Amino acid sequence: MNKAGRCENPIVIVGPTAVGKTAVAVELVSKIGGEIISADSMAVYTGMDIGTAKPTSRQRSRARFHLIDVADPALPFSVGDFQKQAEIAIDEVLKRNPPAVVVGGSGLYVRAAVDGLDLDIPGRSDELRADIEDQARQFGNEHVHNLLRELDPVSADRIHPNNLKRVIRAIEICKISGVAASEMFSGTRRQYEHARWYGLTMKRERLYERINNRVDSMMAEGLVDEVATLMQRGIDTRMTSMQGLGYKEIAGFLSGDYDKEKAVELLKRNTRRFAKRQYTWFRQDTRIKWLNIDDMTAEQVSETIMKE
Repeated sequence: MNKAGRCENPIVIVGPTAVGKTAVAVELVSKIGGEIISADSMAVYTGMDIGTAKPTSRQRSRARFHLIDVADPALPFSVGDFQKQAEIAIDEVLKRNPPAVVVGGSGLYVRAAVDGLDLDIPGRSDELRADIEDQARQFGNEHVHNLLRELDPVSADRIHPNNLKRVIRAIEICKISGVAASEMFSGTRRQYEHARWYGLTMKRERLYERINNRVDSMMAEGLVDEVATLMQRGIDTRMTSMQGLGYKEIAGFLSGDYDKEKAVELLKRNTRRFAKRQYTWFRQDTRIKWLNIDDMTAEQVSETIMKE
């Protein structure tokens, strides 16, 4: 903090999906001021509200959010696009109404916002992509994922085999540049070196219960209708936006691949698996101070962060 007691560096709150990061951030800024920078790879898209668990109207009335509803789901939106907007938003908040509280479970997006990734990476190769996509159709996603593992085992550990777009992109980067994507993204600029990082965690069974309850709530709130509307707009289900949790599973149901009950089952299972991968990503970052928030309210967690 500076002499006036104003925080000149971001506060970063990370953790797995459904752990309650947004609620804690809202309580925190309501006490100390500041604004929230969303570092969520899906909340950037307009018209995708239920499946992305965007802040509620009440939460938005209590805190100002940035980087929500800034992209069209029908168009590409990269981590580079996000980084440019995040840098502007954080700088403005730190000048106008600090602190900037960066909140997210998308590890790459959090790092893009806070550290500043080295994004001098190669463009796409349609020919190479077409070849890899053809291999995926012939031999399956696992085959392509194994190709990635041979080239870049670190990225292979981070990217699920079914996230074909990210698998292909990682292979593409390595093939074109000769440098593993994981190494390229590890070269960061440390834009905010003195940011304070907090990770929220709770017992696995409790987190899974929260995940299951969240999925049930999403279904009750109209997730199926939301996905149907996007598909009716003609948005390709292969777009990155439509590959997000909730959207790809419901799109499969709407396309007749399985019934609604199976879609819900898949969504709950995939979200639990995603939470595991989030933990794996964040546990590697030694800057994060982990807070076990079992049996704590969002207000109590925010008070703990304040004391830090």
